[in-house]
Amino acid sequence: MKKTLVSALTTALVVGAASTTFAAANPFSDVPADHWAYDAVSQLAADGVIEGYGDTTFRGNQNITRYEMAQMIAKAMAKSDVSAADKALIDKLAAEFSDELNNLGVRVSNLERNADMVKWNGMARYTYTHDKYEYKDLEGKDKNNELLFRLEPSAEVNDHWHVKARLEAKTDLKSDQGNDGKVSLKRIWAQGDYSNFQVKLGKLPSTVNNTLVYDNPYSGAAVTFGKNLKATLEAGRVGTDELSNTLNGKGVRGTITKAILDDDYPIDKAASYQGIGLAYNDGSKLTGRAGYQHFDWNADDVDNDDVGIWSVGANYRFDKNVAFDASYAKSNRSLTDYYKDLKGDDNQDKSYAFELDYKGAQKQNVGTWGAWVAYRYLGALTSVKPTYDGIHEGYKGWEVGMNYTPFQNVVGTLRYGDTKNLYENDLKDKVFFGRIEVFF
Repeated sequence: MKKTLVSALTTALVVGAASTTFAAANPFSDVPADHWAYDAVSQLAADGVIEGYGDTTFRGNQNITRYEMAQMIAKAMAKSDVSAADKALIDKLAAEFSDELNNLGVRVSNLERNADMVKWNGMARYTYTHDKYEYKDLEGKDKNNELLFRLEPSAEVNDHWHVKARLEAKTDLKSDQGNDGKVSLKRIWAQGDYSNFQVKLGKLPSTVNNTLVYDNPYSGAAVTFGKNLKATLEAGRVGTDELSNTLNGKGVRGTITKAILDDDYPIDKAASYQGIGLAYNDGSKLTGRAGYQHFDWNADDVDNDDVGIWSVGANYRFDKNVAFDASYAKSNRSLTDYYKDLKGDDNQDKSYAFELDYKGAQKQNVGTWGAWVAYRYLGALTSVKPTYDGIHEGYKGWEVGMNYTPFQNVVGTLRYGDTKNLYENDLKDKVFFGRIEVFF
């Protein structure tokens, strides 16, 4: 009866035992029928410490090996809510089968380590945007319904190096069309992390004042060093489709192009890029940042075709709930360098943003939420690809928004922007933005 009970138990609990070899002597030899371990396991089964098939039944009539016994003991050892008597039995069994448990532990730890070599994160994201334009007596609107699927794998190379990537696929829900079912490789880079030093190589995100100036990837390298005061050097190439519509020859976004900026010009598909950034954070309430970024390409009929942008910023956290952020950036170029017929000052050679934040949604914590109010002035020759969704480059205005976590790993965001075009103040854009993100 005891042998029947225990052997049936192991039939349910043992997986893949026959395919693995261990250092312990004869791990697959049968435990003798009169071994005291059978009484101990029977007692643990009666106390509910070791379970059967899930329906409280035990089946089978085969002998049990030492390895199978160790597997059951390992499961029992993982339980914390056991009586003192059962704990003593488990300890006695663990001492008897210590070699098998050690080998089992090595096998499990190795499997876990191999499984952790590649970690996958990602999201499914729905975004709705509605731009309502007004220009003197003209009105227009632009709506978008986009569904995005994103995967972000991270593979461990060794103790210092990882390979990271971002893959995306999109579909337009309005037209029920995607990009031909293609999955795009948006980012991929190797990253080495050392004490107060980091290096990145590949197609990677820029980290130099990326909210106000440039929040898209580039192909090249980056080096960061320092502790409280960190310096970052970036260099590489940027596809011009990653830049603002002004810089890639398509005119200022939202400007009624045929009425105001009628001419496009040929431009290289890629620009050279260099950036340097400083960031200070000693754990106090105040943090600061500064940077310089340079973009250079060949634009036909344009003498000054490069753009250099200086930027500074600071963030002050009043308490755990309230924070204020301010940024300013200045470019060495204006739209008149690209469009010779423009009148006067085009107001595109500077950007600034002020934002007051209250709390913030945390994807792991249900019921958390946040709200903010901001004023942004985004010159298109300075904010070449900013982060903001409520105000576009080439515009200025107020933005209000909030986010909320209704379920774990699900975050909803709403934004509203009331904006005016920097070059043509009669052109207004009211921006409605909604997004739902499901993380995994």
